[in-house]
Amino acid sequence: MPLNSTVAAVTADIVARSQEARTAYMARMARQRDEGPRRAHLSCGNQAHAYAAMEGDKDAMLGTAGNIGIITAYNDMLSAHQPFERFPQLIKEAARKAGGTAQVAGGVPAMCDGVTQGQSGMELSLFSRDVIALAAGVGLSHNTFDAAVYLGVCDKIVPGLVIAAATYGHIPSVFLPAGPMPTGLPNDEKAKVRQQFASGEVGRDKLMEAEMASYHGPGTCTFYGTANTNQMLMEFMGLHLPGASFVNPNTPLRDALTLEGAKRALAITALGNEYTPACDVLDEKAFVNGIVGLMATGGSTNLLIHLLAMARAAGVILDWEDFARLSDATPLMARVYPNGLADVNHFHAAGGLGYMIGELLDAGLLHDDTRTIVGDGLARYAQEPKLKDGIIVWEDGAGETLNDKILRPVADPFQPTGGTKRLSGNLGTGVMKVSAVAPERHVIEAKARVFHDQEEVKAAYKAGELTEDTVVVVRFQGPKANGMPELHSLTPILAVLQDRGLKVALVTDGRMSGASGKVPSAIHVCPEAVAGGPIARIRTGDLVRVDAVAGTLDVLTEGALEREPVSIDLSHYHQGNGREMFAAFRANAGTAETGACAIL
Repeated sequence: MPLNSTVAAVTADIVARSQEARTAYMARMARQRDEGPRRAHLSCGNQAHAYAAMEGDKDAMLGTAGNIGIITAYNDMLSAHQPFERFPQLIKEAARKAGGTAQVAGGVPAMCDGVTQGQSGMELSLFSRDVIALAAGVGLSHNTFDAAVYLGVCDKIVPGLVIAAATYGHIPSVFLPAGPMPTGLPNDEKAKVRQQFASGEVGRDKLMEAEMASYHGPGTCTFYGTANTNQMLMEFMGLHLPGASFVNPNTPLRDALTLEGAKRALAITALGNEYTPACDVLDEKAFVNGIVGLMATGGSTNLLIHLLAMARAAGVILDWEDFARLSDATPLMARVYPNGLADVNHFHAAGGLGYMIGELLDAGLLHDDTRTIVGDGLARYAQEPKLKDGIIVWEDGAGETLNDKILRPVADPFQPTGGTKRLSGNLGTGVMKVSAVAPERHVIEAKARVFHDQEEVKAAYKAGELTEDTVVVVRFQGPKANGMPELHSLTPILAVLQDRGLKVALVTDGRMSGASGKVPSAIHVCPEAVAGGPIARIRTGDLVRVDAVAGTLDVLTEGALEREPVSIDLSHYHQGNGREMFAAFRANAGTAETGACAIL
């Protein structure tokens, strides 16, 4: 099947736009590749420090064996990262059997947005991505590694690790996931209890019971939020082993994939014949494939920020218009909560990413001529891993969907377009995820009610003040203002208002989570309020139109944009719970349109 014309045109535009940056990046990678790992050039004292704790491996490290640097986001507060405790030992064992070595080069922080949601810690969340990239860079700076293996799953962790992998793009990078926790309380039942609690129908005891039954063991949360969207991206972009994303933790197949990932990392170093540096994997086509995957699965809106930053680290310049055009060309093939009732385990059982990649390749919607960690071409990712007699093998995946309520073919999708819209108008530029929003709610025109943080919205709701059609505007939530926290804790109460028959929309310069659902939300609005953007000129009572059909975002009240922008005291956002230390990040953050990154 020839490449889809829109996919080809968008890719060509990205290549042209990125030419200067990408050329400079690849030249930098070539210089570092030519120098090679500095292990052989270290002084005797340098090497002694590097190998001092490596009992049993010192002779190999002093020779020509390949050495893997492990960057781990392990902690046991995040269910998704707790399984990584065992991974370094598995990787070291696999490396030894393959004639190489492995060392934990460093750990990176990994915070849980589920714990910090609605709390002050959420204001550190987005910038934790930059800290993760920096921490991984410190680990790899010892310059003794022939390849890197990255252990990370969740929201900011994978994007931060990809930024580091791109920066160290002259060495191969293999990403090893931990997999989702087994299915617990269905996500729709959890959401129902949350709304019942928000409306006062049930008490906190029932809410706690539902939450604990949903998040109940090691592994990624099972809804299709940012963490699981990250895993999808790593397959579509060729940084995972095929079929690795959604295998449950602590199973024989999961362990086999971890061992195989370590072997593969050694096989693709510059010491062998299959050298595959990360810079060759992370090219324009890989990022286009990732965006197509995002649209086909109805993935997290957070990736509209993260992909921009990840790409820039590899000299690739993306624009939200690229996402909108690819969304228009890509059918929505999956219904996974919050876009449906199924979770990622159900999605995986229905055929999962292997089926989806095969379908999209056959339809000409993906670039097959990409480099991946398992070789040239994306077709390998239409296969799935099986464990036979203790040996991992890859076989052709499902040729057809095994549950068309969850996963459908390109020829019969849930909807003909992806589900992400770029909005542009006199209020600036934003994005909306519409894959879970009912079509009759794609256009909302109502009076604005303006708030300066999410607690004000909750207070107004509890006071019974939100009784008419409303566009809820929550501003001063951008990266420069307070680190751009997710506002997901507003979802239950806005959903309650919507279920009461009101027309409701959210407009914000902040973020929603990967679990943003049925309430139309214009998010990531740029320029942000603290930079004097038009959103800072809106007043309560102004008429605002949010139109995901026409792709517009406008205030309709005459003279509204002629006012002076409102400014507020933000000092309460900048103190306490570690926020003081992030002043430099807020000051240097780019816009959401460029990835909201402080280090690129």
